[in-house]
Amino acid sequence: MKASPPDLAPSPRRHRSRQRERILEWLCSTDRHPTAAQIHEALLPEMPALSLGTVYRNLEILVAEGSVDEVSSFQDAARYDGNVSPHHHFNCERCGQILDVEIPVPRGLAKRLVGSHGLRARRVRISFFGLCAACEAAPDASTISQPST
Repeated sequence: MKASPPDLAPSPRRHRSRQRERILEWLCSTDRHPTAAQIHEALLPEMPALSLGTVYRNLEILVAEGSVDEVSSFQDAARYDGNVSPHHHFNCERCGQILDVEIPVPRGLAKRLVGSHGLRARRVRISFFGLCAACEAAPDASTISQPST
């Protein structure tokens, strides 16, 4: 019997987890795009035994099963989004805030990808980088922080 490719193989059956359900519930209740450490900090008062490692492991599972998205950021730490509907993100290069952007994918983009590179996208996620309105309005708006390397 021929083995299935890894992305088509059935995902392992996972037991329900109170911690995983609470992490997902909390992520879906916010429009912020927190790091694992921020999620841990937010849930610690109600779940004092929750470890940061448990948060990371459950986020990995939630991302793999499509319940949560991992969001690109110009900063080092991965961010997470409980809103898995198609949308894009704006990353503020000063304060680090990530905002949801509800705009359509430019017409013909997928067709141009096929024509110029022979690649077919299953989904498109666009990340914008700049200053959010609050940082743009700040007196020292000309200085943009650069990602640490």
